[in-house]
Amino acid sequence: MFDKLEDLLIRYQEIMDELNEPSVINDQARFRKLMKEQNDLTPIVDAYKEYKDMKQGIEDSLAMIEEETDEEMRELAKEELNECKDRVTELEQHMKILLLPKDPNDDKNVIVEIRAGAGGDEAALFASQLYRLYTRYAERNRWKVDMMSVNENGIGGFKEVVFMISGQGAYSKLKYESGVHRVQRVPVTESGGRIHTSTATVAIMPEAEEVDVEINMNDCKFDVFRASGNGGQCVNTTDSAVRLTHIPTGIVISCQDEKSQLKNKDKALKVLRTKLYDLEMEKAHSAEAEARKSQVGTGDRSEKIRTYNFPQGRVTDHRIKLTLHRLDAIMDGDIQEVIDSLIAADQAAKLANMNEEE
Repeated sequence: MFDKLEDLLIRYQEIMDELNEPSVINDQARFRKLMKEQNDLTPIVDAYKEYKDMKQGIEDSLAMIEEETDEEMRELAKEELNECKDRVTELEQHMKILLLPKDPNDDKNVIVEIRAGAGGDEAALFASQLYRLYTRYAERNRWKVDMMSVNENGIGGFKEVVFMISGQGAYSKLKYESGVHRVQRVPVTESGGRIHTSTATVAIMPEAEEVDVEINMNDCKFDVFRASGNGGQCVNTTDSAVRLTHIPTGIVISCQDEKSQLKNKDKALKVLRTKLYDLEMEKAHSAEAEARKSQVGTGDRSEKIRTYNFPQGRVTDHRIKLTLHRLDAIMDGDIQEVIDSLIAADQAAKLANMNEEE
């Protein structure tokens, strides 16, 4: 580990030197690439520098204990020694986490797809509440939300909704949300007061760039139709909505959120590109089944990951056995505690896996 840390420290200094060269400053593409690499390396370099300082502090304290005759000064040196040792232990663990292989998709925007599952209209209402949950979480992180397509059920629920969340590190935080979300509550349509269980499926997909997936337009069939729902004067007057069918996979995407047919076509292609990229990721995950054991539910969409129990006001994440009794806040998008716990559990599993391999 320490050989790697020394190499990173050398690389960091090389980057700093390059960033001061006029030729690099004038080359914006090169400058941006180096700045990103510098930003990625800064946390680990800072931790390693502090680690070296603490190790030096241990040596200095030991020397003072050995040489000092004043008992009070010796006690101070012992206190400093213990503090440095504790910090060294913390930093060693922290650096191991920072050195874990980074998911190449972590910095990407995400396309979120929420589908109503079992439960009819109640499932559709729950799907719309999950949509609100994630849009509110996006607002808390100052991320941008862009609607791609929505299929409503007529009473405020969503049979299906697809939207993009754009922002730094969106995938790194939201990737653990893929799976089946279950709700237990008394539906507003239930006169007998019985608790019903309904489900909705959430898919979190990293946005694919054109360089990630190349689409053969001969494999795509476009149909246009008139948009429906709320949309002002353009609704039912122009063929602005677009339905894209990808013939090899059978994927069908409808976009009608924009008034422009061209913009809806662009959005549909963006969703298709992301879905094709997601399919490739799924194949890769399947091929690395053993490696996936060290991950916390970021692959299997059929996995029941969380239960929202309204009568008890609790939310339980089944993957890490976490239960929180603050359902109202979570439904309002305050899910950072859940996400932090999932990230910590995933890191711990990967560290354990790494230690086994060593």
